[in-house]
Amino acid sequence: MADITYQERLGAERTEKVRRMLRLLPASCADFINSITMTTSPLTRLAYTIDLQTFCDYAAKELPYFASKSPRDWTDEDISHFIARDLNGYADYLTLYYKDQAIGETLEQQKVLRNHECGVMRKLSSLRSYFDYLFKSERISGNIAALVSLPKLHEKPILHLIGPEIERLLSVAEDGAELTQTQQRFHAHTRKRDYAILMLFLGTGMRVSECVGINIGDLDLQQNAVLVTRKGGNQVILYYPQEVADALNAYLAERKQIETAVKADENALFLSLQRKRITQRAVQLMVKKYCAVAVPLKKRMSPHKLRSTYATRLYHETEDIYLVADALGHSDVNTTRRHYAAMSDQRRREAAQNIHLPKGESSSDASAANVEDDQVK
Repeated sequence: MADITYQERLGAERTEKVRRMLRLLPASCADFINSITMTTSPLTRLAYTIDLQTFCDYAAKELPYFASKSPRDWTDEDISHFIARDLNGYADYLTLYYKDQAIGETLEQQKVLRNHECGVMRKLSSLRSYFDYLFKSERISGNIAALVSLPKLHEKPILHLIGPEIERLLSVAEDGAELTQTQQRFHAHTRKRDYAILMLFLGTGMRVSECVGINIGDLDLQQNAVLVTRKGGNQVILYYPQEVADALNAYLAERKQIETAVKADENALFLSLQRKRITQRAVQLMVKKYCAVAVPLKKRMSPHKLRSTYATRLYHETEDIYLVADALGHSDVNTTRRHYAAMSDQRRREAAQNIHLPKGESSSDASAANVEDDQVK
């Protein structure tokens, strides 16, 4: 796969993973996934497959009817035995369950999995789509998943960094003085890389998948621009400020001296210590490491929250929701509006509090009357 792009290679790996997983699931699951192949990305199909696997694991563990044979042997007739009560039980199961026990593991060593509202919503939505496919294909008599209520999603405040916190984060990434001794040893080799990645997140609002996919040739150092591949495969040019350019130039001088471990990664911009293209997981852990020191009270910081930081600052500066949507790569501006438009109301309230008007005569008379009343009392 050395001659294909990083995005194509990632898509191929995800497709192969989906195929391996489907071999252990009912044939109807494979039919469903195949039916959406032309309209979805490999990542979306992988997410659907993982959700279907979780549901089959639940049924095999918790429902007596389905415990007698392997999920890959379930027929359409078997699946028609599900009732709404089973699916409501699945919704409760998703809030706390255990990953399959590995050989030699005790119950205490098993990985506990939890889903909050959004996770439960997504998994139930996947199940609805699956049952809807079976119903429309006349393979089952009804879509019982449609009878199960989806959880109500509560609006959460946007977690982002403010000015002093951004400065603190970048300072920690640059000098590493407050890291542990072990972290400092790694920091000596990754300082310029980490600083450049953080600056890109804060200066462009790109996704972590877009960041790790950048090749050296995607940078235009004259125009302060970078070509990224968005979700769905579309490519766009993002422009960044001079501070980001300075960080990238400092890292590039170091990067050009590194020979990659595999030929497929020779053009990758950001490399791991193993001299391979850095992974999304590695970037996520890197961001958490620096944020744990710089902003310890904001425990859920991630690359996506740095993206929110960029979007929040851009919206505060422009109040142009369409510009923010375009910068973030949202195909639907309503997605952006739900997250950031509420800030307009906040700014209008702040503006009202900062306007001071002179008191009129009636206000003065009223104030004087109040004083007299107080004196009489």
